[in-house]
Amino acid sequence: MGWNSWDCYGTTVTEDEVLANAMFMHEHLLAHGWDTVVVDIQWYEPTARAHGYNPDAPLVLDGHGRQLPAVNRFPSAADGAGFAPLADRVHQLGLRFGLHIMRGIPRRAVAARLPVMGTDFTADEIADTDSVCPWNSDNYGLNHDHPGAQAYYDTQVAQFAMWGVDFIKADDMLFPYHEREIAAYARAIARSGRPIELSLSPGTDVSVAHLDHLRENATMWRVCDDLWDRWEDVEAQFARMARWAPWQGAAATGGSAAVGWADADMLPLGRIGIRAERGDDRLCSLTRPEQISLLTLWLISRSPLMMGGDLPTSPPETIELLTNDEALTLLWHSTDNREVLREKDLILWTAQDTDGRTRYAAVFSLADAPRRVTVPLGSLGARPHDQVRELWTRTDTPHDGRSLVTDLPAHGAVLLRLGQDVR
Repeated sequence: MGWNSWDCYGTTVTEDEVLANAMFMHEHLLAHGWDTVVVDIQWYEPTARAHGYNPDAPLVLDGHGRQLPAVNRFPSAADGAGFAPLADRVHQLGLRFGLHIMRGIPRRAVAARLPVMGTDFTADEIADTDSVCPWNSDNYGLNHDHPGAQAYYDTQVAQFAMWGVDFIKADDMLFPYHEREIAAYARAIARSGRPIELSLSPGTDVSVAHLDHLRENATMWRVCDDLWDRWEDVEAQFARMARWAPWQGAAATGGSAAVGWADADMLPLGRIGIRAERGDDRLCSLTRPEQISLLTLWLISRSPLMMGGDLPTSPPETIELLTNDEALTLLWHSTDNREVLREKDLILWTAQDTDGRTRYAAVFSLADAPRRVTVPLGSLGARPHDQVRELWTRTDTPHDGRSLVTDLPAHGAVLLRLGQDVR
């Protein structure tokens, strides 16, 4: 659970903006479980701009082809300090610090034949110049038949560890699925000596067939391309998360517990688009019911939560949603989360609380107009004498012992807690 700079600042976020969001998280969100601050793509690009990437961008690199923060945007990185001062400030707030990185090695390092630290190899010898990202021209992939490829990742991650990085979002990993790159990056993290979470992106319909490999190498992996504040983007996630929900969390793998999470992507809520890749400065275009549906699906499918909006300038009603502990408990303390019914525009999900007594249910309407829905209690996993509480409104929901009637707005949802004592 954290904040990521992409939806509001794209490639252009500055140190002051990161710290403003970190301080807001410390003051308002940390007590509710939000604990990670992530600087997204091109923190090493001094000429970064909104709405895209600069061709042949003048990336800031050290003498070994490793990215360094652009000092005009991150002044505390001066004199080779890197992200260590900023990470230290974030840690002082009781938070974890994360950054984004592209798969592979910078093309500028390859062109300059920079040496790979600790080896006799140069960047041009270890690059796979046929392996390129289709939407960003900063890097080449690595040739993992060459020992220098692993050495480059090892030294890059070692520097991140020295800075105090706790979370790495590694991009251009999943579409297509770069199995050797993923394993090499996970190996570099293990060798760094620092516990660092690995998040993989983007994942346009990544296959469950990769589950074991993903669990062995990453903490979380995206299951879609970038998600924005459009209902069609949210609606597409219902089928994806239904496919992944049975596999969320831990599983016995090779005698040890491998834990991993399918990631439905960032929450494009609050104030976004300030200097982003897509759109202009705006409040989230999703209606309030659509925002509640989004959060309900993310919670009941146990997706990681990364807030994309600028926290200090987002509306209070957005922060209220993010700090609803009754709803967030579902994320932390549930099991057997699954879609149980999909009938035209109606979708039902259920889950069990780890206390063994309480149950949860979510009722979603994909319809374009308000509707009244009657749901048998048995479909929700409820018993005739159960109390039912709606967690977004924090109100009790009456029923007749047989079925529950609820009015849903267009694209709306209710999130229910069921049991003998649900207050």
